[in-house]
Amino acid sequence: MNGQRIVNGLSVDVEDWFQVGAFEHTIAKQDWDSLQLRVGDNVARILDLFDQAGVRATFFTLGWVAERNKQAMRAIVERGHELASHGYDHTRVFTLTRQQFADDISKAQCILEDASGAPVRGYRAPSFSIDRRNPWAHEVLAEYGYAYSSSVAPVVHDHYGWREAPRFAFSPVAGSDLVEIPVTTALFRGRRLAAGGGGFFRVLPYGFSRWAIRQVNREDGRPAVFYFHPWEVDPDQPRVAGASMRSRLRHYTNLSRMADKLNELLVDFSWGRMDELAEREKPKSLDWAA
Repeated sequence: MNGQRIVNGLSVDVEDWFQVGAFEHTIAKQDWDSLQLRVGDNVARILDLFDQAGVRATFFTLGWVAERNKQAMRAIVERGHELASHGYDHTRVFTLTRQQFADDISKAQCILEDASGAPVRGYRAPSFSIDRRNPWAHEVLAEYGYAYSSSVAPVVHDHYGWREAPRFAFSPVAGSDLVEIPVTTALFRGRRLAAGGGGFFRVLPYGFSRWAIRQVNREDGRPAVFYFHPWEVDPDQPRVAGASMRSRLRHYTNLSRMADKLNELLVDFSWGRMDELAEREKPKSLDWAA
C-alpha cells in the first residue's frame, strides 16, 4: 500500500519505438524521419497516468525527440515533472570519444532547454552505457555542470553493466558535486539482480518487482530507481519484421499489460523526481572514483 516512508525515483527514458537498442542493427538512424512518430502521444498517456496516481517523475529525453515534440516537452515541465537528458540520438557512450560525448550532451541540453524553457541538470546514458570502459564520462558531466547522473547499472547484462560499481549513490569525480544514482538491483543469495524496470518489469511477474523494491526500501533503507519507456505502453506500435526473434521477444512481450502493471506499482510505493532523490542521496553518497 502507499504508505512507504521512502520516496523512490520514477523515471521515463523518452525514445520512440524505432530508437531502442534492440533494433539498432535493424533500423538505420538515417531512416528515422521516415518512420511513424508515436512518442508524443505515448508521453501524453503517461502524463495522464501520473496525474491520476498523483506522482511526479523525471523524463530522460533524447534531443532528437525533443526537436520534433516541443509541445510534449513543455507539457512535461508544466505538469510538474523534471526534464533531463538522455543524449541526442541514443548513441552508447562507450562508442564515443571524450570530445564526441561532450558535444553530444551539450547539443542535447541546448535542444531540451530551448524546447521546454527549463534548465536541464540530470543525465542518463543510453542503455546505461557508462561503465568500466569510460569512467571519464562522469568527469565530462561534471565539467558541463550536471548535478547528477543515473547512468550506471551495477549488474552483469548482455547489453550493459558495471558489476563492480556501488549499488547506491556514489560520487564518481573527486572534488565535484556530481552524484551518480545507479539503477536498482536486488540481492538474491549474494547475487545482484537487475530490478529497476524496463524489460524485466514488463516480462516478469509483478511480484518480482514488488519484492525487489521492498527489499531495497526495507532492508537497505534506500530508495529504488525505476525506469520504463513510452513505447512500452503502446501495444499498437509497428512491428519490426527484420529484427531477431530474441529482439522481438524482448521488445513486444506484455506490451498490452504494461499500463496495468504500472498502475499497481504507483499505488504500492511512493514515487518522486530524480533530481529531488539525488539531493536527498547526495549526503549518503560513497566516494568511488574508478
